[in-house]
Amino acid sequence: MVLDVVPGWMMDLDRGPDWLFVRLLPPRHGDTQEVGLAETIWRMMEQSFNRRLVLEMEEVWLLRSWMVGELVKLHKRVAATGGTLRLCGMNDGNQEVLRISRLEDRFPQYRTRGDAVMGYRPVQPR
Repeated sequence: MVLDVVPGWMMDLDRGPDWLFVRLLPPRHGDTQEVGLAETIWRMMEQSFNRRLVLEMEEVWLLRSWMVGELVKLHKRVAATGGTLRLCGMNDGNQEVLRISRLEDRFPQYRTRGDAVMGYRPVQPR
């Protein structure tokens, strides 16, 4: 189910056993303004009575600093309730943004939704 939830942003929402899956769909035109993604996603989690979340990030081409802030806010809320937040499908540039921000431990990367649910991260050679 695709929802137009915050100005310019859409989210493709899917539910699975014990998990909520949210694919972030940023505006296709121009730059994006700061929006309350964390609060919006948190409300979705509350409405679905779910504390496990996978954010599918394939469509987010550029992870801006305000988005990193929203991810941190959301992570804090989810963790405070004993929940789980996992990200999947991030491009290399966005992974680098999290690494530079020293957040790669808080947001481990998964390739697919299934990998995120299972907690599977292939070992990469150094």
